[in-house]
Amino acid sequence: MDTGLEGKNVLVPGSSSGIGLAIATALAAEGANVVLAARRGELVAAEAAKLPSAVGVEIDMSDDGAPATLVAEAQKAFGPVDVLVLNSGGPPPGTAAGVDDEQVMAAVHQLLVQHQRLTSLVLPGMRERGWGRIVAVGSSGIQSPLPNLALSNIGRAGLAGYLKTLAAEVAADGVTVNMVLPGRIDTDRVGTIDANAAKRTGRSAEEVRAESMASIPAGRYGSPDEFAAAVTFLASAPASYITGEQLRCDGGMVRAY
Repeated sequence: MDTGLEGKNVLVPGSSSGIGLAIATALAAEGANVVLAARRGELVAAEAAKLPSAVGVEIDMSDDGAPATLVAEAQKAFGPVDVLVLNSGGPPPGTAAGVDDEQVMAAVHQLLVQHQRLTSLVLPGMRERGWGRIVAVGSSGIQSPLPNLALSNIGRAGLAGYLKTLAAEVAADGVTVNMVLPGRIDTDRVGTIDANAAKRTGRSAEEVRAESMASIPAGRYGSPDEFAAAVTFLASAPASYITGEQLRCDGGMVRAY
């Protein structure tokens, strides 16, 4: 399949490792020019150097001015952004009953506000050119809220509502807006979640991982590369009639339709 991504300009925040790096690598393999961004500047620069046409940008996306700075760096490197991947780490674990105002505001800032700012900066150009892709890395918690991850559930649900609304507004302009929802993808983040669950329940991390795998019909955790393949398809030209969707990449973990 010709993805039509040759020469397209792609921006992937949170791409020094894990899912973000896998996405950046997959899109680069399709001939895209990729801007990787993360707080770990040396690491993101080293990863970008491994790709055929890529640059790494050191940036802390918690700063209010980070979205504007990052988009300006992307445009300086390659030109207008054609594909925006919305990706970031997750807030700390915790129960809904135990969160406070400051934690909720921080989670919403991280998972919704900064992503809305990035989107608003690249969207006008996409609409003017009649082509654009916005693909967000979400969570299965959007469709089935995850225990002890209240802040993630809150922030990502807000992002889902924003993107679903936006998708209908820009579809006629050739811009698609979708989310890919990971289940248990084998990353450091999931390892930390398993470790926290083990500590909370008095079990070993191995026991928690085995129990988690047993709850997944595929019987295993997914790989970042498998997740990146789903994102790459939604970013491609052949996916032009798919918008406003949430695609689960979870091995069948979420049992909803």
